[in-house]
Amino acid sequence: MYDNLFEPIQVGPVTIANRIVRSAHGTGLSGEDLISYHEARARGGVGMSTLEATGVHAGAAGRLQLFNDSCIPFYEQISARVAPYGMKLFQQLYHAGASYRSRNGFPMRWSPSPIANPMTGVVPIEMTQTMIDDVVAAFASAARRCREGGLDGVDIHASSGYLIHEFLSPATNHRTDRYGGSLENRMRFLVEVTEAIQAEVGGGSFAIGVRLPNEDHVPGGLTAGQDAEIAQLIEPLVDYVSLHMGAYWRFHTLIAPMDDPLGVELAADEVITRTLTKPTIVVGRIMTLDDASRIVASGAADMVSMVRALIADPELVNKARRGDVSSIRPCIGSNMGCVGQLMTTGVLSCVVNVAAARERAVPFDPQGLAAVRKRLLVVGGGPAGLEAARTAALRGHEVHLYEALRHLGGQVTMAATAPHRADLSAITEWLAGECERLGVKIQLGTMVDPDVVADLDPDEVIIATGGMPRRDGFQVSTPAAAIPGHDLPHVFTSWDVLGFGGRAEIEGPTVVFDDTGTFEAISVADVLLAAGVPVTMVARLEQLGANVPYPPVTVEAARERLMSGAFDFIGGHHVRQITDDGVEIGVLFTDRSRWLAARTVVIVTHNHPNRELAEILADEGRVIHLVGDVRGDNTIMQAIHQAADVARGI
Repeated sequence: MYDNLFEPIQVGPVTIANRIVRSAHGTGLSGEDLISYHEARARGGVGMSTLEATGVHAGAAGRLQLFNDSCIPFYEQISARVAPYGMKLFQQLYHAGASYRSRNGFPMRWSPSPIANPMTGVVPIEMTQTMIDDVVAAFASAARRCREGGLDGVDIHASSGYLIHEFLSPATNHRTDRYGGSLENRMRFLVEVTEAIQAEVGGGSFAIGVRLPNEDHVPGGLTAGQDAEIAQLIEPLVDYVSLHMGAYWRFHTLIAPMDDPLGVELAADEVITRTLTKPTIVVGRIMTLDDASRIVASGAADMVSMVRALIADPELVNKARRGDVSSIRPCIGSNMGCVGQLMTTGVLSCVVNVAAARERAVPFDPQGLAAVRKRLLVVGGGPAGLEAARTAALRGHEVHLYEALRHLGGQVTMAATAPHRADLSAITEWLAGECERLGVKIQLGTMVDPDVVADLDPDEVIIATGGMPRRDGFQVSTPAAAIPGHDLPHVFTSWDVLGFGGRAEIEGPTVVFDDTGTFEAISVADVLLAAGVPVTMVARLEQLGANVPYPPVTVEAARERLMSGAFDFIGGHHVRQITDDGVEIGVLFTDRSRWLAARTVVIVTHNHPNRELAEILADEGRVIHLVGDVRGDNTIMQAIHQAADVARGI
């Protein structure tokens, strides 16, 4: 199975053992934590991994100082750790240009032209010839240090809106000298960097690759056809070409969320890869081995980068080799754990893998059996209950899982029915299969009360009973008073719209009130728009999906989709009242008020946690653990991580 993925490939002087690779991506890690992160993927069978983009110049430094020899001992360490597994290790070299996040404005950003950057909001300094020469030399010196540290190659980052890409793109390069204007001139900086690296480290056993854009997604920027010209011109100077879409003008194209189709970048990629003879690497929502195999078989690319899939399961390659594909923990592609956490907390994580970026301290699966085997009752079959049951079963406990509904999955099952959210169910379906494989005793369609608990008499109880939508007119802005008109017959919850526990009768125009800033209200709007009615979303918070981790890469694709239809968004308001034909909204602590016509109103507010059973069992002296929404949290990541931590500790 997938034999074409396990064929070696020659990349210049380096032999890559298979076609599953990991292109560079941020982690927020350093030292031993970064080594352990990459070592786990090397142990898992990955053919090639590229360390995250690191600044070559002191004027745009990263965590690792590539601009002096202090980086060499780290490279020696990480090279020695991954070498026994056969994974080839590269370093991505870059200068962030106008995207560099300097502190207090120092050092100042450099760029080909003084074009304000959407990430930093700063107008950079236009580089002089002296600055250009300085950076070119820094690229070459950095490559030498990588080679001296024992790495197998370097990846020149000429994409993602960073400095080299800024020179390449007519949207950001407005120069009139020999570095601007024609394609030849705009390529000059990249060519000089590549030639300098070749002069410094070329001709031996060290490989040199380049990562190019396949499409800018910036008005007036590079198209796939223009990028094909760039690739053909730079190809003779490198050993491989890696392609990547986008820039920070449209952040979500850099790491496509589940809103985008699988293999979202391939249409642009193939315009370029079909014209090249050197090995190629593609990325972009390649989530399964079926997808990867199909891409390689079609000739669209020689190697496939599966970064997020390998964050979710670092053993993916080895499991595939063994024919054990069903045991691969799936990535759901929400971006809320990986890049969402990286951009908000500074460190990568993963919705479905509690060990991601914690490999030094946390094993991927619990190691060894519990010292004392116990009978455990898990109440609730959503993601928290399923992860708790699976983990406890792996540790040798006798696990009984009871679910009130006649199917497993909890609220994920409901959320996955919304447009563009089907991938959510991949993890609960996988967890359910794991529970069955591990012998968890599952009882569906069964409400758990104290008598059921007494009959089973478990040693400990894990409560994963989730929550229910409130129908009492509650909103965070006015917690002491219900929304007037909340009990009118045309007022619904998200569950009603999604067809769970009720059925909304949809008539336009509609108003959706988002009190939580999560994806729940976005999914409601998607359903209403699909029903053919106009939607106005009113939100307590100022931004669509404001509480979703880093909206530019998690919510922005959905915002574009909604805004392309009959959709309007009003932030920073609360609901004053609901009437038969409209909604009055206002700005808290002001007299401002406005009316919106509405024949259907949906209130998306915080759920009521189902804690009644937990309170009774606690009074009885039972040992209980609360995980997931019943704790008052409302994300699948919190549910899975809490459940894993609790079950690993029993």
